[in-house]
Amino acid sequence: MKIDIEITRIETTKTAVLEHRGPAELVNESVSKFIEWRQSTGLSPVESSKSFGIAYDDPETTPPDKFRFDICGEVKAIVAENDYGVINKVMPEGRCARHRHIGSYDQLDDKVRFLYSTWLPESGEMRRDFPVFFEYLNLGQEVKEAELITDIYMLLD
Repeated sequence: MKIDIEITRIETTKTAVLEHRGPAELVNESVSKFIEWRQSTGLSPVESSKSFGIAYDDPETTPPDKFRFDICGEVKAIVAENDYGVINKVMPEGRCARHRHIGSYDQLDDKVRFLYSTWLPESGEMRRDFPVFFEYLNLGQEVKEAELITDIYMLLD
């Protein structure tokens, strides 16, 4: 596998976050809950706010009960305590490696593994102590799976 990597910068982004903790197969249930929060509050409209996923763990090597994944939406204001369990966090700014993935989310894990195991050692770059994360550039029922656009980011020192 060979993938194109661009070195770029990202800005600090305030986010509303639903922390998924548990089996990777249940992430979509957490996503549905986050979508409900987004729609009920209007604080992070999908049409005008960035959407992220933060992958703390590799689902292949992490016990299901220990798997962690944050579902995030950009916000301008602080999110008040709520019944959905959505909390406030910040995506840090800085230099990063970015790969644009087009198509199904099924191949994201392979590309993340390539970033860690091949690109990073060959690049001479050092990874910052922050998990790999995804920015979902197009979401919604009207987008065909083959047309999904997802940027994969790795923060660098």
